[in-house]
Amino acid sequence: MSYQVTARKWRPLVFDDVVGQSHVSNTLRNALAQNRLAHAFIFSGTRGCGKTTTARILARAVNCLNPKNFEPCNECEICKEIIDGRSLDVIEIDGASNRGVDEIRNLRESVRYAPTRGKKKVYIIDEVHMLTKEAFNALLKTLEEPPSHVLFIFATTELHKVPATILSRCQRYDFRRISVDEIVGRLKFIAKEETITIDDDSLLIIAKKGDGSMRDAQSIFDQVVSFCGTTIDVKQVAGALNIVDQELFFRVSDVVKSKETKGALTLIDEVINSGYDVKEFVSGVTEHFRNMLIAKTTQSTTLIEESEIHRKRYADDAELFSLHDLLRIIKVVTDTENSIRFSVQPRFKLEVMMVQLTKMEPSVKIDELLNQIDELKKKLHADGPSIKIPPPSPKFEPERVSTFKVPPSVEEAKPKYTFSASLKTEPVQKKTDGNGSQHSIPGTVASDIPFSTVQQEWGKIVDEMRKKKISVGTILGETTPLEIINGTLRIGCGDEFHRSTLVRNKEILSETINGILSSKFRVEPIIHTVESPIPLHVNTSNGGEQTAAKQDSGNENHPLIKTLYKEFGAERIS
Repeated sequence: MSYQVTARKWRPLVFDDVVGQSHVSNTLRNALAQNRLAHAFIFSGTRGCGKTTTARILARAVNCLNPKNFEPCNECEICKEIIDGRSLDVIEIDGASNRGVDEIRNLRESVRYAPTRGKKKVYIIDEVHMLTKEAFNALLKTLEEPPSHVLFIFATTELHKVPATILSRCQRYDFRRISVDEIVGRLKFIAKEETITIDDDSLLIIAKKGDGSMRDAQSIFDQVVSFCGTTIDVKQVAGALNIVDQELFFRVSDVVKSKETKGALTLIDEVINSGYDVKEFVSGVTEHFRNMLIAKTTQSTTLIEESEIHRKRYADDAELFSLHDLLRIIKVVTDTENSIRFSVQPRFKLEVMMVQLTKMEPSVKIDELLNQIDELKKKLHADGPSIKIPPPSPKFEPERVSTFKVPPSVEEAKPKYTFSASLKTEPVQKKTDGNGSQHSIPGTVASDIPFSTVQQEWGKIVDEMRKKKISVGTILGETTPLEIINGTLRIGCGDEFHRSTLVRNKEILSETINGILSSKFRVEPIIHTVESPIPLHVNTSNGGEQTAAKQDSGNENHPLIKTLYKEFGAERIS
């Protein structure tokens, strides 16, 4: 007898032999037992899961002369004819090559004739979704009301392409993907019958490579046997199929954990020089960290499709990574896997991925970080202010501003921007305190609350602002009250972002501060920087001209003067 591949030689002959589809086998066997067999079936599922095999078993079961427990005997003449493919009562049609309306017209003519020897005339149409729209329409009437001696069995891998009018006239059976353990068990049985020695790790590799298809796994099994002979070990299987060694994936997680960028690039060079497919390697890295994620979240390795030795390693290595780090790593690897498909230089993408993983900082939970900051601030306020506040920037006197010539480009921007050589101040009222000193009050009456009270109550102000608006409260917690000048509380901000945020929320900020302090302060957020004091008065004694010249030079460093120079291109003319 000529050689037959494993997929044909060990094709199931009874319902019990169909691996992983017990829900279909039991239903069909019960239908035969109760004489409730439908006139049309549609089997859908992925490749190699047993659709056509089950259709042939059903065809033999309905025509068998000596059925056993509603299974075909496979020994009578009719069963042998069907197995050999020479039965006139079982017609197999390839839907891909007989997809036109003419072929369906011929089928409609042939169904009129009774079976020659069996009880039923069975039509098995494989890849039925390939039929044209016209062919499906031509089949509708015959499919809905066929002669009593006709049985239709359709098989398809793309059920969504079959019209709903066809589906509604058939009993639908969905075939599932075959699990790795079921494929391993079937291959182990075949190896035993063929007197082939092979270990469980090798069978596991072959089953995973089959990707849920028994036929694919059996074809790979034939390839391995041809390469290794009748004695097979895992190293030979990996060499025959060019499978990436599992040890490489554990080395990847080791260099990521230890942040060895040089070792990671060396590992990539080893992968490339070994001839491994880059896409397959990245896919393996994704599965590797997925296994760690499963072990981390479930505290179990039952969902990991690996050998027992590797499962234990996953359980141990998963403890070295946090859950959030594993999620970030998987996101990076998945993005790389998607981009490699369209990359001309996949090695570069792989190297960038490894560098990114080794340089990735550990994850920090934002809520924990905020809680730590709050605790530190509460402790700081409880212990009292221990940080010396630097002196405020000197006040700018308008009388000392020199005259500037503004370029025409700025003049054209009017009335949006207006400049004047002198600045006007509001009418000033005078108030004498108990010591006889006077305070300047532009327009309103200043509060009598001392600045030390503001400093002591600042922590309470920050906490209250957080309750009202957490974003503003967080920003306020990073600022410092500087001074009270003419009824205005100046708040020092470290940068423009903090200042602008407080300016936008000045109304609620002022309301909160005055509510806690029972005051009527105006609020003025400013950028607080430490600079050398600018002389405020000109010495009119000897050397007065020299002192005035120094003060003019000091005014050059004032923020307003710098802004005129930088933003508007102003020039000194006096």
